[in-house]
Amino acid sequence: MDSSRDIGRLLEIMAALRSPGTGCPWDLEQDFSTIAPYTLEEAYEVADAIARGDLADCARNSVICFSKWCFHARMAQELDAFDFGDVVEAITEKLIRRHPHVFGDVHGLSTEAVNAQWDRIKDEEKARKTSTEVGQGRNGKDSGALAGVPVGLPALTRALKLQQKAGKVGFDWNDPLAVLAKIREEADEIEAAIKLGQSMEAAAEVGDLLFAVVNLGRHLGADPEAVLRATNQKFIRRFAFIERALSSSGRAPGQSTLAEMDALWNEAKAAEKLA
Repeated sequence: MDSSRDIGRLLEIMAALRSPGTGCPWDLEQDFSTIAPYTLEEAYEVADAIARGDLADCARNSVICFSKWCFHARMAQELDAFDFGDVVEAITEKLIRRHPHVFGDVHGLSTEAVNAQWDRIKDEEKARKTSTEVGQGRNGKDSGALAGVPVGLPALTRALKLQQKAGKVGFDWNDPLAVLAKIREEADEIEAAIKLGQSMEAAAEVGDLLFAVVNLGRHLGADPEAVLRATNQKFIRRFAFIERALSSSGRAPGQSTLAEMDALWNEAKAAEKLA
């Protein structure tokens, strides 16, 4: 079977991979729960490539990520739940519905107005969906202000979305300095627990501290996943500087002191500021 730019050929390939008797044994063994982790992993690979500015790698990982969504659609089609065409139709309908300033009569909106309109349309969609599910007797989900935030999201992203939802109903600080004060309060509680030898309590307070830090990032317009990802890369870059510097004298980090490595860390930091 030859490669092609035709989406139909891709769907044919997915069907062949999942065909009992002639398909791939590994592909036939998969289900939604086993493919989901790969889907998330590939999405992170795309985000990583974007953060590094590597568009070629972004293209490669986007291909793999998209293949996983085609995998989901194929498995759903086998269960008569939905197929790839249903997904395309739903995306098309949603994009048109949520962009009346492009496809409707509303024009000339600012970015702020577009965001407000988007939230309003989403709220209307949620209300209609909840009403339909209740009418059909199948609404087992929480319908509170914090409903609709997936449990499977990364913890930092989920914390951000929960805070955003709470903020929309008025449960929020209006000053980032107040959030900073909360961070200091949480740090003090961790210190108190450590001094009392209460390791479990201290660990729980770390969770509160992280939640507060996410909140500060939100008030400063920073996405916690993005800024932490950038910090991870900075840590890797500076630690590599330490390793190279020690290697030039025939040593490894394990053969040096913390004071030596800390001094090299500061050198790496100073070099970045001059770059």
